[in-house]
Amino acid sequence: MSKYILLSLITYFFGAIPSGVWIGKAIKGIDIRTVGSKNSGATNAYRILGAKCGIATLLMDALKGYLPLLIASKFDISDKYIVVLGLIAIFAHSMSCFLNFKGGKGVATSLGVFLFLAPKAVLVTVVGFLIVVYFTRYVSLSSITGAIILPVMITLLPAKEGVDKTTLVILSFIIGAFVIFKHRSNITRLLNGTESKITFGKKG
Repeated sequence: MSKYILLSLITYFFGAIPSGVWIGKAIKGIDIRTVGSKNSGATNAYRILGAKCGIATLLMDALKGYLPLLIASKFDISDKYIVVLGLIAIFAHSMSCFLNFKGGKGVATSLGVFLFLAPKAVLVTVVGFLIVVYFTRYVSLSSITGAIILPVMITLLPAKEGVDKTTLVILSFIIGAFVIFKHRSNITRLLNGTESKITFGKKG
């Protein structure tokens, strides 16, 4: 039981690291929670801090989901609990103890989690995300699209060997619904035509 508690704590505190906020303060002296969309995630980091910081935030947020599961897989724990740890990592990102239990929308960390658990489904989802963002320039719409595609692909495609498929499917629908819920303000702006578009090639 102690190893389950230890892995849960490691996963939570690693997942709770506010990458965009810390990068913004360290490199630019900017708290991205006070500017732009005021979100701590990679999209706002990209808009406010520039491409390099935005990409760094994206990679770090994804690693917050991937690395704890990789570490946990080295221990003798149940397949179901590996999936549960993925859920902990995603919620830790969105409810970070370092940000008064607030945080990002969970897209990049979900990417890292499911890249470990179901890489084939993630590949299809990423292609869908990129197509939507390329043609619309709306990252929020692309994220919502990905949140719809991923559970479907996880249901249809095989998971990584050793991962409990039933638990994974349940997790994917929970996280898909959670990501869409976190984008509810974006959905309102999309419907009103006031959502901000992303500009590729932003320097910084």
